Amino acid sequence: MADTVAESAEAPAAVRHAEETMGTVFSLDVRGGEPAAVRAAVDEVVAGLHRVDEVFSTYRDDSQVSRLQRGELTVGECAPEVAEVLALAAEAERVSDGWFSTSYRGRLDPTGIVKGWAVERAARRLAEVPGVCGVNVNGGGDVQLLGTPGAQRPWRVGVSDPLRPGGLAAVVSAGGVTELSVATSGTAERGAHIVDPRTGRSAVTDLVAVTVVGPRLTWVDCWATAAFAMGSRAGLAWLESLPDVEALLITAGDEVRCTGGLAARLG
Repeated sequence: MADTVAESAEAPAAVRHAEETMGTVFSLDVRGGEPAAVRAAVDEVVAGLHRVDEVFSTYRDDSQVSRLQRGELTVGECAPEVAEVLALAAEAERVSDGWFSTSYRGRLDPTGIVKGWAVERAARRLAEVPGVCGVNVNGGGDVQLLGTPGAQRPWRVGVSDPLRPGGLAAVVSAGGVTELSVATSGTAERGAHIVDPRTGRSAVTDLVAVTVVGPRLTWVDCWATAAFAMGSRAGLAWLESLPDVEALLITAGDEVRCTGGLAARLG
């Protein structure tokens, strides 16, 4: 995904930063506010993202999640964020009837929710800076948008076409809302990495990508993963049942399926 907002002479001051952590690149774009205060908040948020990696990474033997998995720590002995994320993950598992899970081949693995949660948390912290009118935080293609980048100009996010490299399948607009997030799960960039929690193996479906749009990235990131594992028919029906959620599903046969209200978010 890519931010497609055009610049203009009337646009508020922008502070941008890119940071590599958690195995991907996080891009921060903050509009308005006093630049020094915004940069201080950006530094705080970046440190927080690295801290999330230290706590939650399943690739680091010394992370709290790895130690929790081995039984060396209890949840109560971990940072408070661990209990928060695990509670959110349990709710996502309940809402998805088990299609979203933090159990990966019998091991604790909350990475399916951590990135979206971390991006949303970062965006909300940046939006607290006095004078800030718009925030765009992109974590590896999953985006949380708050406010607007300028007067009469909504944030817009391009959704990559998984079957046509370099092309766009759609452009999502945040026009008319104060918060919007966009998350995509699929096989185009990372291969068959999504697990079917009912088999413990890679999900085998007719889909190549699911993009979900809604207010909070914490949830839409989970919903995109769960819907992909379900397949296009069951996934679309389930996404239609969720409040404040729209979605675009693309099959391996190049068929595009959308929720009923998605058209209102395109532009």
